[in-house]
Amino acid sequence: MSASPVIQKVSFQIATFFSIGLLPKMPGTWATLATIPLAWVMMTNMNLMAYMGFTFLLLLIGAFACEVVETRTGQHDQGHLVIDEVVGYLITMTWLPITWQSFVFGFVFFRALDIVKPFPINFLDRRMKGGLGVMLDDVAAGVLANVVLQVIYTKTNWLGSQLVTL
Repeated sequence: MSASPVIQKVSFQIATFFSIGLLPKMPGTWATLATIPLAWVMMTNMNLMAYMGFTFLLLLIGAFACEVVETRTGQHDQGHLVIDEVVGYLITMTWLPITWQSFVFGFVFFRALDIVKPFPINFLDRRMKGGLGVMLDDVAAGVLANVVLQVIYTKTNWLGSQLVTL
């Protein structure tokens, strides 16, 4: 059973992050750049639990939307499906300070991991299928980027203000 035309259209808009994924070159990079203002607004207006809850909800919605698009096209993880980059970058920015350095380092580390795809990202990319498969390699890239950035944040001043130590 296929989704209704309305569900298909809405799913396509979500999966392409409102057509940013249709840009001709580097759609994942453009989608990540477009997520920076979203992350900033969320980080400055939501508490941590709301931020993480919204990110998780977007993961579920994105997986559903990608599943609908893949079912319709019969192709897996097409380049224009970029909602996974949005979720991956939001995960990258979790628990980080709101500084320009965090946003830049987050962008660089997330994109590098998403492009290079070291283990376990490459494993998820190859093995997981469907809408959830589209999302999970970027979730893993976001988690790994966040772990690296948490170490940088707690051990250096590269991301701006430091945690208070007692």
